[in-house]
Amino acid sequence: MPLPLVVRAQAAAVVAVALLGTAHAGKAAGADVVNGRVRLAGAPQKDAVVWLSGTPSGPVVPRRIVLDQRNMAFLPHVLGVPVGTRVEMPNNDRVFHNVFSFKDGKRFDLGLYPVGTSKFVTFDQPGLSRIFCNIHPTMAAYVMAVDSSLVGVSDTDGKFEIAGARPGRYEYHAWRPGEEIISGSLTVSAGQEIEVAWP
Repeated sequence: MPLPLVVRAQAAAVVAVALLGTAHAGKAAGADVVNGRVRLAGAPQKDAVVWLSGTPSGPVVPRRIVLDQRNMAFLPHVLGVPVGTRVEMPNNDRVFHNVFSFKDGKRFDLGLYPVGTSKFVTFDQPGLSRIFCNIHPTMAAYVMAVDSSLVGVSDTDGKFEIAGARPGRYEYHAWRPGEEIISGSLTVSAGQEIEVAWP
């Protein structure tokens, strides 16, 4: 069994480990999927955005991307999307919301809209957008738009998938709320699992 490849990122005390593993079962034959895991101080870390750049990707299947408003919260809390993605923002709550972002990334203000309606935002430039509702100050979300179609977000178990990654050399990047972007390089091969770890 090949030894793990350890890559140290530019950020202090941040390590990314590339391990040979088995791709998740149930994927379509021939699909190029990189599986990975994110850890913080050894524990699984959710809501981390991981993306790859530097090598041409496989075909990208358009997906419906939704940032929902439900139970006075944005769901999901963190989105990672390629630049140019149109994100639907439905109001499935019992009250009016006014979704906006005004600092970095995409700047917009959708105005008031009631339950059962949707508005849309196209994230047409790279960067982090902090999303809020100006009526409900506890509501917050993040949308990280990246110059790559190879992007995934970790779940509650710290796991993520990046579809469309062909074997080759990549730069990897990772971000999570409260941290700067970390970067490094690695080589992706069939059945590869990527582990990104913050100390």
